[in-house]
Amino acid sequence: MTARALLLLPIALGLATPTLAQTAQDMEAWTPTATALRANAAGISLPQTVGGLSLTKSGEASNGGRAVDNYAQYLSQDGAVQATFYVYMPTYADASLAAYMTDKAIMERFGDKTRRTAYQSAPVDGLPQRAIRAVYDDAADGALTTAAGFVHAGRWIVKIRVTGPTDRRKDVLAGLDAMLASLQVEDKASLHMTAPAHFAACPASDAGEARLTPAQDGAPALPHDVRIPRDGKDRLCLRGAVETADGRYDILQQTGRRDGAIIVPVDDSGTLLAFDPATPGKGYQLSIHMVGQTDLYGTYDKVPSPRQIAAILDGKDPQTAQAQAIVAYAATGEATMQPGRAGRR
Repeated sequence: MTARALLLLPIALGLATPTLAQTAQDMEAWTPTATALRANAAGISLPQTVGGLSLTKSGEASNGGRAVDNYAQYLSQDGAVQATFYVYMPTYADASLAAYMTDKAIMERFGDKTRRTAYQSAPVDGLPQRAIRAVYDDAADGALTTAAGFVHAGRWIVKIRVTGPTDRRKDVLAGLDAMLASLQVEDKASLHMTAPAHFAACPASDAGEARLTPAQDGAPALPHDVRIPRDGKDRLCLRGAVETADGRYDILQQTGRRDGAIIVPVDDSGTLLAFDPATPGKGYQLSIHMVGQTDLYGTYDKVPSPRQIAAILDGKDPQTAQAQAIVAYAATGEATMQPGRAGRR
């Protein structure tokens, strides 16, 4: 499985200054005004200058022309402090999970000396508990401070990352806090309350292998929301872990629900596997969620084992060699279903 990590985008994209000749794709994703930058489809905007940082570049990180995966870069005047403002539409949107996966990515990338010094709810647009705010000190062997904010608004996730040298910690935090305070969401009712995720150990689960049930006649139905609490509204438990060549991934479910959905988050941009109780009938349907797209696979008679999930992630499970259907979402939320395709890598 190819996953895009939002954590790495500032380095991959570079720090180029925008020209006046923006592409049509960029103009569809963003509308600049005299003082602000607006993500058009999301109705979310941020000042062009905020917290000592100024806008330098905006565009689409992937899915060019669809305006579902958008970024804007900000820099301090001397270029030492940089920030990235992401507005993206994962088909499984959860600010708490985005914060959790980014936390894992930061710890893995910046080394054992990295210390998480803040991780709690924060206000957005004058409303309390609409964001998660995280701060990390002594990153990269003590060289950097990095901070992040996470917001869930309607179908959209907002992620803000600010990074700078340790001796500019005050500027890093000022940048993040100013961005959270200045973030404007046109539909304030769409802002979800959110809190950091808390995990417990799940009761022992069936370790046997699962089998795909026979395919049903007719076209697959459009996916519904995976039935599991989001944004830290209920505790999740760790059902187990999956070891693959690319990393280790947690298997999560709702605490106290043996018959609930199972999710396996893959990266910090919202890619995850979901095993949702099938309706109608019995078993668990596999769907793979990512930015602007959900791939629908078959139904297993029970939740697959960690070994089977690892094979699915590695693209080596013969039972899931081909998606039954691919559902692509426009920035408006409109869904288009396409036939499945062979292979997943």
